[in-house]
Parts: sequence; C-alpha cells; structure tokens
Amino acid sequence: MPTARKIGLVNEMRGWMEQCTIAISTDFTGLGVTEMTALRRTLREKGVQFSVVKNTLAHLAADAAGRPAIKDIVQGPTGIAFGYGDPTEPVRALAEFMKNKRSSLTIKGAFMEERMLTAGEVDTLATLPSKEELIARLMGRLQWPVSGLVQVLNAPISGLARLLQRHAEGMEQ
Repeated sequence: MPTARKIGLVNEMRGWMEQCTIAISTDFTGLGVTEMTALRRTLREKGVQFSVVKNTLAHLAADAAGRPAIKDIVQGPTGIAFGYGDPTEPVRALAEFMKNKRSSLTIKGAFMEERMLTAGEVDTLATLPSKEELIARLMGRLQWPVSGLVQVLNAPISGLARLLQRHAEGMEQ
C-alpha cells in the first residue's frame, strides 16, 4: 500500500521529469555528506535540481511522466540531475565538480530530448560550447564574407582618398 509521502515523491519526480530538458543519472557511491552538500550547492547555483532517488519510485514517476526510457538509466544507487535550460549546462557543471573535487561521483547516462545518452556521450556533451557561443560563432562566420566584400569594394575608394590627401598635403608645403 503506497503511503501519501511516496505518492507525493512520485508526483514531484514526475514534474521534474516532464519539465526537464536533460536528466543525468549518476552513481554517488562513496560520496560523503560534505561532498554531497557541495555537489547540491554547486548544481543549485547553475539551476540544476539534484535528487537521490529510490529506483522503484523513479520508475513509477518515469511511467507517469510519459518518459519510460528514463528507467534505463536508473539502476543501483542513483542520483539524478535535472536540467531545465541549455542541456550542456548541467553536464558541464557535473563534469567541472567531478574534476575540481576529484570526486568519486560517476555518470551512468542521460536522457535528453527523447534520446538516451551513454556516459561517453555525456562526457562529449560536456566539452561542447554553449548554445549562445555556437550561435555567436555561426553569426561571425555568416558575416565574414559580407565584411570581406565590403573591404574589397571599399579599398579603391579609400586608396583614392589617401592619394588625394597626400596630394593635398604636398600642395600645402
């Protein structure tokens, strides 16, 4: 018989699963209380929800959220980081935490936009630039040919202007 507390937890997890852009499954075995607190604080600053979950409740929440594939990444001791904006931010935050703290935390996999990611793919995602940076690079590359054309078309006119300026300066002397 499910208790009201467990029903509340399943409903809360269902909400996280429905709204998240990425859910990253981690194995937190070996993390002490202070390290877990530091992890949660770091992720909270980045807008990431981190929760240690009971597997059976997480499976129920995944089914209720219409994302049964999440069940594949919830095996054994599991903590899930739910990201709600740019999918690379939570991954980057976890990778940075693991590197800086030399943490025993490991990434098992992730669920992003109806697709399962392996631990290797999550590591690759952590090295990608942010969406804003990619857009800025694209805009720079799109503008480069136009600015190059403007410089080429402007060169004869500016050369003529420099020549006339030098000629005018020579006549003043």
